[in-house]
Amino acid sequence: MTTPPRPPLEGHRPTSRLRLAEPAPAVSGSGAPKVVAEGVPAAVRPDQQTGDGRYPIAWLTITAPRGATPTATSICQCGRNLFAAGHHKALALIADHTYHKTRCPLRADQEGAAA
Repeated sequence: MTTPPRPPLEGHRPTSRLRLAEPAPAVSGSGAPKVVAEGVPAAVRPDQQTGDGRYPIAWLTITAPRGATPTATSICQCGRNLFAAGHHKALALIADHTYHKTRCPLRADQEGAAA
């Protein structure tokens, strides 16, 4: 089965000669191609948003869909990567993650430096 040919668009006449686009001449008339539009910065500017030096070290992810088994994941940059499935085990992991924040060597160094 073949598809029928499409009718030409209104006002569109097919040509057999195709040309590649050429750069626009410079405004100064020197013939040099225009690189970017006027008013567009040529370089990427640094992020103006300044941080206070803090960054995340530990993550706690809790998933508790209705009618399904809850899960929890505790990940820390110090190497901790724990997973728990089930209501009681997930609650225990949440408590352990909270306790880990006080004894993690990466976090303890940051808090001591800030004080």
